Amino acid sequence: MGRSAHGAAGVTINIKNAYPTGKYALKCGKIEVGNMIDIAIVGFGVVGSATYEVAVQNAGLIEERVGDSVRVKRIVDIIDLSSHPAWGLVTKDFNDVMNDPEISIVIETIGGVRHAYDFTKAALAGGKSVVTSNKELVATHGLELMEIARRSGASYLFEASVGGGIPIIRPLRQCLAANRIDEVYGILNGTSNYILTVMRDEGKPFADALKDAQEKGYAENDPTADIEGHDACRKICILSWVAFGKMVDGGRVERKGIGDITADDIKDARAAGYAIKLIGRAKLIDGEVRCTVGPERVPLSDPLAIVDDVYNAIVVRGDFIGDAMFYGQGAGGSATASAVMGDVIEIARGMVASRKRA
Repeated sequence: MGRSAHGAAGVTINIKNAYPTGKYALKCGKIEVGNMIDIAIVGFGVVGSATYEVAVQNAGLIEERVGDSVRVKRIVDIIDLSSHPAWGLVTKDFNDVMNDPEISIVIETIGGVRHAYDFTKAALAGGKSVVTSNKELVATHGLELMEIARRSGASYLFEASVGGGIPIIRPLRQCLAANRIDEVYGILNGTSNYILTVMRDEGKPFADALKDAQEKGYAENDPTADIEGHDACRKICILSWVAFGKMVDGGRVERKGIGDITADDIKDARAAGYAIKLIGRAKLIDGEVRCTVGPERVPLSDPLAIVDDVYNAIVVRGDFIGDAMFYGQGAGGSATASAVMGDVIEIARGMVASRKRA
């Protein structure tokens, strides 16, 4: 679905090379880890604010699972948050995060690329780990940012960038690591899936179904990224990178949206035993990764055919596991925040374990 989080537009940054020597230089030296793990949230829109709620409401549970308390120490955004209970944590200056050696994890939920890239690059280069839900940033600069993280000893995790609350990145990297992955595919965009569901169930034309989605908040005022397949394209590029170790340039992905699909197309497909779904697909062919995004006829006997509304489903095909499907809410603040905090917990556990070994 489209970007929801507010950005930090209007902030000027100056970063040289890969390390923060300019405006966001880390002035306080080495990251400090005491008996509490401090985090910052950069971008306090739908996902950022939901992440704060998870961190606060489940603080006890998180502490139990990490072995240490995890506290939101700073929130960065330019919007007026004076009425929010956490207003005392708010700053408009990213330097307040960079210059605080106690903040070891930065959550980036700005969305887009411009400011998110600069903030992420500075934080990673300064030794601060970064967790993001930003699929556009990961698909565009993920390789570079991972290398900066590797050089600085930080972590860059992005479970929430694909599938919202559906766990898929970590299973690919860990649970399915013994498999040779041959293909990853699925329904990766909740907006388009909702529109196709409405067209099927209510017989509405595409334009009316899109308007319905917008009225319910499932589609942005400018729905281009969702209905033309750009959002699904970014996600399948990320999945191909994780599954096959090769980042595919989004410009090389064969992509088609759902704008030309009619209610009659869907009705005819169903009569023939198929459902029409927007499918993102990454497949390894002769050592090369081929990615496509577009409407496909899915047999009604396939589990993907009954994935409706804003839900997503991702199928991983491995040589030993066979087909494994991951299903759940593909967007929304709460679901995405769940995945964001899952990454924070993973990093925090590693920090606690390192401290115990020291």
